Amino acid sequence: MPRETAYLCLRSGSPTPLREVDRYASRRGLDLRDTALARRLVGTEVRRRGTLRAVLAAFVHSKPKADLATLLRLGIAQLLFLDRVPDHAAISETVRCVTDHLGLGKGRTANAVLRSVQRAVLPGASGDPTRDVIGRDLRFEFPVFRDAEEHPHLWAEDALSLPSALHKRWTQRVGREEANRLATLALEEPPLSLRIRSERPREEVRAALGAEGVASTNGRHPRFLLVAPEDASGALASPLFHHGELTVQGEHAFGAAQMLGEVDGLRVLDLCAAPGGKTAAVLESGPQSLVACDLSPHRLQRIRTGFQRLGLEIPALVAMDQARGLGSGARFDAVLVDAPCSNTGVLAQRPGAKWRHGPQGQRALVELQRGLLHSASEHVEPGGVLIHSTCSLESEENEQQVRRFLEEHAGWTLEEELRSAPAAFGAGGPADGGYAARLRAPLS
Repeated sequence: MPRETAYLCLRSGSPTPLREVDRYASRRGLDLRDTALARRLVGTEVRRRGTLRAVLAAFVHSKPKADLATLLRLGIAQLLFLDRVPDHAAISETVRCVTDHLGLGKGRTANAVLRSVQRAVLPGASGDPTRDVIGRDLRFEFPVFRDAEEHPHLWAEDALSLPSALHKRWTQRVGREEANRLATLALEEPPLSLRIRSERPREEVRAALGAEGVASTNGRHPRFLLVAPEDASGALASPLFHHGELTVQGEHAFGAAQMLGEVDGLRVLDLCAAPGGKTAAVLESGPQSLVACDLSPHRLQRIRTGFQRLGLEIPALVAMDQARGLGSGARFDAVLVDAPCSNTGVLAQRPGAKWRHGPQGQRALVELQRGLLHSASEHVEPGGVLIHSTCSLESEENEQQVRRFLEEHAGWTLEEELRSAPAAFGAGGPADGGYAARLRAPLS
């Protein structure tokens, strides 16, 4: 059942199959343990899709159709990346699922392919990047991935599951070593990043979490804690979280909200507010008023639910496209645009994003951001502040976007920029990366 549920999520057509797991699991009556396995299967397939495709291609004579390919990738994912699933169970259960959905003949094919993969996987790394499984102490008995020196970007797509075009872009901007580091971070579930909302010392909060059986480590910011993925559910079930003393937020996201500066007594507009993490951080600083907007009424409802847990006064919530529903006379002292983006600074949290945005989609995102910034700027009081924020690492969404805005809007000035790249759990994070810029409107 967990494997079938994972298969149905992946073949649902949803661009975010991980978000489908709970719905499909509930529909099929899965218990918590099987739901967790289904989520792990979907997450592993999405995170490691490039590697799974490369392995599958090395063990089939012709490219299988999409349904069979999806089930085979799930089977290979279990053999390579899920330690708690014995190989015999991974093979037999995957073959059963293939047979149930695609027939006995395809089941026999699946059995042959998966047993061939099982025989070819050996313990221990070889030092050969065409054979070694990144992040696992495993190797293949023959080359499976493309050559790292001759075709570094194609190798990255195979071994690091990062699209070659994105790896090429990162390599040109930050070098191959950093590009590989960022890609490797996205292969595993990230730590849970928690912001401490109370005035209690961080070590006291850590101790309270520890008493609940949840180990944590300090983030780089003094009000942040990081929790390993295996302890995340315990942290979210803790009294500290339930009573709003802790909230889920990345350090970069918090830093972007803080760029608004002192908002006490100011009128603030949050133009792309959902799911509300930055909105909460701003509201805690005591603005005179805050209007939170988003295109999706459902996502705005998540803000309402979250603020109830945090004990915050629910701001004015408005569902609208960009700022078109505000009216030409609406003006605010500070406007935050947390723009839709490619999510390349949070690929560990949103692994499907790396497979969604090709060149055409990227251009569309950049134009959407441009429209949002222009729309937002029309509602900033003279001398007011406009924040452009993304969880992207791509310069065309960040620095280039801001430079173009300044070229097109006379009198506006750039006051500050914030750039963050995600770091490993052991390094204290941050778990998220991105960009933010503070822009100042002309006085007249």
